[in-house]
Amino acid sequence: MAEKKTVIVTGFEPFGEHAVNASWVAVQELEKLGLGQNVDLHVSEVPVEYQAVQNLLPSLWKQYHPQLVVHVGVSGMATTVTLEKCGHNHGYSRLDNCNFYPGSECCMDGGPECIHSVIDMDAICKRVNSSGLGVTLSVSKDAGRYLCEYTYYTSLYLGKGRSAFVHVPPLGKPYSAEELAQALRAVILEMLELMEHNTEKQLCQHGQ
Repeated sequence: MAEKKTVIVTGFEPFGEHAVNASWVAVQELEKLGLGQNVDLHVSEVPVEYQAVQNLLPSLWKQYHPQLVVHVGVSGMATTVTLEKCGHNHGYSRLDNCNFYPGSECCMDGGPECIHSVIDMDAICKRVNSSGLGVTLSVSKDAGRYLCEYTYYTSLYLGKGRSAFVHVPPLGKPYSAEELAQALRAVILEMLELMEHNTEKQLCQHGQ
């Protein structure tokens, strides 16, 4: 039997005009659906606070040793489910829920300016869009330089790229929580398959 994989999926608490955060609502719906019996799914609600992220993420990576961590955030501008390709280190000057922002305006002192996910987001986007799910996906290289991207960069740094970030539109604009959860489930299962395929490919290359 295939070895169980561990996946962590996070959503964010309410902030600003988002009195209900679609990301956490969708992640809770995803928890009900599950990712099948071969995947241990752990979900966590992330505070919209820079310092809380700095404390929470290392403990999640350390506690669960996940194969993949997927962060979900809401974007008032999004009309599609958006896969973010990378996270940036600098430019964090927007105040969080505690009216704080990092003095250095960066995630990791001395970290690379940009870290890309090991996952090919274009390939995932194409696969899910052609699967007839009824939810449209797109790809982006700018996760917004706020807590979403701050969390993503930190996770990419900690997990050596084994992380993903998905922006969802606010609930009902146009998708319901259930539809967003179905989309997240499809996306994450495709990501796991792609990662497994890439590992097998690397093993084949090393074996020659």
